[in-house]
Amino acid sequence: MAKNSLADMKAIRAAGLNKLYCGMESGSAWVLKNVKKGITPESIIHSAHMAKKADMDMTQFIILGLGGRELTREHAIETARVLNEINPDDIRLLTIGVKSDSDLGRQMAADRFTLPSEAQIIEEQRLLLENLEGIESHYANHHSVDLLLEVRGQLPRDKAKLLAVLDRFLGFDPKDQINFTLGRRLGYYQQLSDMDNTLTYDFVERQAQKIRDEGESFEEIFHRLRTDIPLP
Repeated sequence: MAKNSLADMKAIRAAGLNKLYCGMESGSAWVLKNVKKGITPESIIHSAHMAKKADMDMTQFIILGLGGRELTREHAIETARVLNEINPDDIRLLTIGVKSDSDLGRQMAADRFTLPSEAQIIEEQRLLLENLEGIESHYANHHSVDLLLEVRGQLPRDKAKLLAVLDRFLGFDPKDQINFTLGRRLGYYQQLSDMDNTLTYDFVERQAQKIRDEGESFEEIFHRLRTDIPLP
């Protein structure tokens, strides 16, 4: 879009293209540069304004955790800033998964990129959502890779409700955070209220205890599950 004029965009719209799916992924210049995205916050804003003027419906996709622990605050706040500038019709969230043979995988191996924990990713999402102001987008965790699928609603109307879901998870003690995350990653839970089923909760807790007894890292297991890498 940044390479076309407004007249070009209107011609494309007139020809029938009226829905854009845009992978901005982050509004942070540092994050975009680190992942070699090839765009800048300014080009994202310019392109989005062109799409709006051409009367195109626009969805922006964000990748939670893309800044690693090192840039989590920058990623959240700058992404919110750009989204506030462009007011997309839809905001869709995805959660990072890093393949070992990718550039980020090599950065992880060299200790230059640190994956956030599942709880830290939720904290990052809360910071992003908290800083969304003055927009009327539909906001949703988009994919099964996301931990809290029930975080979806219309801004600004449902903002408090969405923050409450994030806060409920963040208010769990560490044991219950692990229980829910493991249950979600293994497909036993779909939403936080599923933990109220005592039989399911106890079953997941037994799986969690096995992991503790074997001395494995929960975060490594969670990452493998959301990256769709089979467990050994």
